Amino acid sequence: MQKLPVITLRHLLIDGTRCIGLQFQHSQPMESLVSTLHSPRWSDDFRMFFISNTRENFNNIFQTFKGLAWINCRDFTKNRPSREGAAETDLGVLKNTIHKNNLRCPPEYIELLETKRYSLNTARSYTFLFSAFCSYYKHKKLIEINEIDIRKYIHFLVKKGVSMSYQNQAINAIKFYYEQVLDMPQRFYEIDRPKKESRLPMVLSEQEITSMIHATVNIKHKAIIVTIYSCGLRLSELLALKIKDVQSDRNMLIIRNGKGKKDRTTVLSVKTLSLLRQYWCAHKPKEFLFEGPGGGPYSAKSVHNIIKHSLAVAKINKSASAHTLRHSFATHLLENGTDLRYIQTLLGHSSPKTTEIYAQVSSKHLKTIKSPVDNLDIDF
Repeated sequence: MQKLPVITLRHLLIDGTRCIGLQFQHSQPMESLVSTLHSPRWSDDFRMFFISNTRENFNNIFQTFKGLAWINCRDFTKNRPSREGAAETDLGVLKNTIHKNNLRCPPEYIELLETKRYSLNTARSYTFLFSAFCSYYKHKKLIEINEIDIRKYIHFLVKKGVSMSYQNQAINAIKFYYEQVLDMPQRFYEIDRPKKESRLPMVLSEQEITSMIHATVNIKHKAIIVTIYSCGLRLSELLALKIKDVQSDRNMLIIRNGKGKKDRTTVLSVKTLSLLRQYWCAHKPKEFLFEGPGGGPYSAKSVHNIIKHSLAVAKINKSASAHTLRHSFATHLLENGTDLRYIQTLLGHSSPKTTEIYAQVSSKHLKTIKSPVDNLDIDF
């Protein structure tokens, strides 16, 4: 049976007009079929033929190539993230920040982030990254920007020396506007993404964790450090904790709306529970477990400062963060014999591959491995 050629349909924006790009391996039969479509033209920028994006033209493509070629139209299918069950998000603070700093970001961009219930952290990242993109093309209408312009901007970021993570997030922020706000799904599918960096997490030893805790005098600050480490929390999860999430009778802590908008439970040690009781008696928080001076959740910046100060007092010369404490929790569990599958559950990882990285930083496991040179009959 003869293998049919493939023609891929692409969303293109040419001279401000939405078009359908026709991408295929060039051959005389395929080009002859394309020529029968309504007013096909060639784009030097995109290196493909294109026609106007109309319902009539879209249907005509299928009629023309029926039985003669496979049509790949995945770029024209909806690609909407599902966030069912996610908590409501109030991005009022973000809107005020955008307004005060005169950042160029369409109001509908933030409104859709809010409607789709993106977390404040993700919405903040998307908004500022897209604002930077808008500023780069401040003399151009957003609807007039095409794939060539996007690639030019991403290349500008690479030359600027941004991290691969920053580059990927910038692409996501741009795609959100064109694919979600303007309803142009998968328009920038062809933008190359950098390969994800593979870095081992930085981990503190049990001795360094002990020194940090002893160096922290303030009961609230000590409770914050111990809770992050002993429960393996992300910073956002710590800040969202409420008093009702402490299940003291079951020695468990409930994490609500964690990464991926998923709930989970994690261990709550007897020592941590005892410290939290002392802290509660001293500060009497009303709703959130750790509250700011005026009520409401504690700030991320304050937690960063607490950890930085404790490291300095403990004379630990490492650039550790709240996430370092989480990494340390997982690594120390592994070193103490806890199965990776349980660690995955406690951390809230969707994939076991994410958890497996801790096996690479576990010093205890490395110490049990004998180098082949030790079997040689040699002395130095």
